[in-house]
Amino acid sequence: MHTKYTFTPEQLHYLRLLSKQYPTVQAAGSEIIKLRAVLNLPKGTEHFMSDIHGEYEAFLHIMNSGSGEIREKLELVFGGVLSQQDIDDLATLIYYPKAKLARMADAVDNLDSWYHITLQRLVQLSRYVSTKHTRNKVRSYIPEGHEAIIDELLHIRDEEGSRRTQFESILGTIVQIGQAADVIEALCVVIKKLIMDHLHIVGDIFDRGPRADIVMDSLMQAGNVDIQWGNHDILWMGAGSGSRTLVATVLSNSIRYNNLDVIETGYGISLRSLSVFANEVYKHHDVSRFQVKLLGEDAAAYSEKDKLLSARMYKAITIILFKLEGQKLKRRPEFGMDDRLLLDRIDYEKGTINLAGAEYPLLDCDFPTIDPADPYTLTPEEDHVIRQLTEAFRHSQKLQKHIRFLYAKGGLYKVMNGNLLFHGCIPMTENGELMEFTIGGKTRKGREFLDYAEKTARKAYYDKRGTPERQFGLDFLWWLWAGRNSPIFGRDRMTTLERRFVADESTWTEPKNAYYTFYQDPDVCDMLLKEFGLEGPHCHIINGHVPVKVRKGESPIKGGGKLLVIDGGFSKAYQPTSGIAGYTLIYNSRHYRMVSHQPFAGKQKALERNDDIVNDSVVFEKLETRMKVADTEEGKELQTRVDDLMLLLAAYRSGAVREGHD
Repeated sequence: MHTKYTFTPEQLHYLRLLSKQYPTVQAAGSEIIKLRAVLNLPKGTEHFMSDIHGEYEAFLHIMNSGSGEIREKLELVFGGVLSQQDIDDLATLIYYPKAKLARMADAVDNLDSWYHITLQRLVQLSRYVSTKHTRNKVRSYIPEGHEAIIDELLHIRDEEGSRRTQFESILGTIVQIGQAADVIEALCVVIKKLIMDHLHIVGDIFDRGPRADIVMDSLMQAGNVDIQWGNHDILWMGAGSGSRTLVATVLSNSIRYNNLDVIETGYGISLRSLSVFANEVYKHHDVSRFQVKLLGEDAAAYSEKDKLLSARMYKAITIILFKLEGQKLKRRPEFGMDDRLLLDRIDYEKGTINLAGAEYPLLDCDFPTIDPADPYTLTPEEDHVIRQLTEAFRHSQKLQKHIRFLYAKGGLYKVMNGNLLFHGCIPMTENGELMEFTIGGKTRKGREFLDYAEKTARKAYYDKRGTPERQFGLDFLWWLWAGRNSPIFGRDRMTTLERRFVADESTWTEPKNAYYTFYQDPDVCDMLLKEFGLEGPHCHIINGHVPVKVRKGESPIKGGGKLLVIDGGFSKAYQPTSGIAGYTLIYNSRHYRMVSHQPFAGKQKALERNDDIVNDSVVFEKLETRMKVADTEEGKELQTRVDDLMLLLAAYRSGAVREGHD
């Protein structure tokens, strides 16, 4: 006996549209069966990483190794069966199939035999890691052109008899016709994608490390990925969207840390106009306070002439930056940062600056482009240089592709499967309350403010050029980067000028938002989670931004286990502080696990000696029952789909919608 349904006109309109995709009872029923099968599978494995800062080799290795999970699976499947050397070789092959295949082609005597054995082992591992995925999902991970043959290999029952013979025949044919290397590469892709079902990047892909563009390229190929914007990501998003201030900031940071490869090689942006300007204008001026940081091999590779040019470029773009920031603060009084208008607090005759009512001598008073009567106005030459550089950022095709991806896959926060993800902080007052911001003509706090902030950040890229809305969006991106208590900056002020020009280090302090005091309190964590609609024993805040000082005994697990900080120092610049080389948080259907990574010796060493990243893994929270897809955000969407299809079946059976006609 079927339940009688009464359909509204809106429902019938939707169901008729749905019937075009599922034109018969059989088609709709088959999809319901398929979706319900997925809902009963174990939840896929989520990986969380943050603060990559352009360290592409370490990041790619961790991606390729599934944060150490591939090696764990190899030990489970082949431990006690294969030698450690064979397991190590197989691991490196999965991480870097093309490069390892080229090396093995020269290293083994009977290559066809090696291909045959390796294919068997990879198929065995693929079957093991695919057990909690549907056949359709596994097939979707197979590289184009290999779907039929790999699908067949993974699902032949080859233990004995004719099916075993068929399996061996397929492997033999693959080797015989010269397709073994291609199929091996395809199987390695499948294994890696099955291990890492969903990847969350909790901010700061850019800056410090050498090639953030390579990291971005890999993320664009990763499949299921989302990004919570970090302050350094916002910086590049603003530069790519046409903010002169943020272009100047990117260049100032990159020159200071001698990190120009990503700009010149990665994104094809020429700095010639800046170098010519700096050499002409600052040739006979003091640039001693603007020496570029050169470490290790870099220091020996640069001549004194190179170092002097870098210092001139660094000072030139930094003075342009201070002027542009001042213009922005004058234009946006609602940012409440008049105290950061510092160029007009300088006594250019005495060589001093007034900070918070106290006078400090300047270490450098040589400002050839600053007019003391009008300190925030660019000279015509400065204006020409920064406009030319901004156009170069806007017309870099690769950079624009990456910025679009950051906007498409990113946001200021994400709520997924019981977790709240954001990069920096939820701004709080010293009294432990949510901090209010009056920007955009209205006072907001907490989730409401983050929603507003994300919407405004998108205006900088998507609104029409030349409109007030886009200009406000560009200015707001700068506020997110350096504004007082911005949710991704999380400090009271950015003291770049003081650090360059004032000896008294007490003026350099950048007080953290009160969030970083209160986040140790489980009750505060519960309050913040509730603000974003989360309650329950396995809900967490997951953020990065501030490196965990593991070397000093600090734990990434805070707030009684409610808050997880996963900035472990991917960037080499932060590793002396953290004592490790990054974290990966892993959340599967059974538990949460924190994996800490040791420094990576490099891809070449991995290929030559099977070097791997040393990982320490700790399961810190177990689930009472195994989590199914039905319990996830994805599951809720799939269940909605099932409900809609059940309604379509009812419409077919009642005649409200006709099969194959509507």
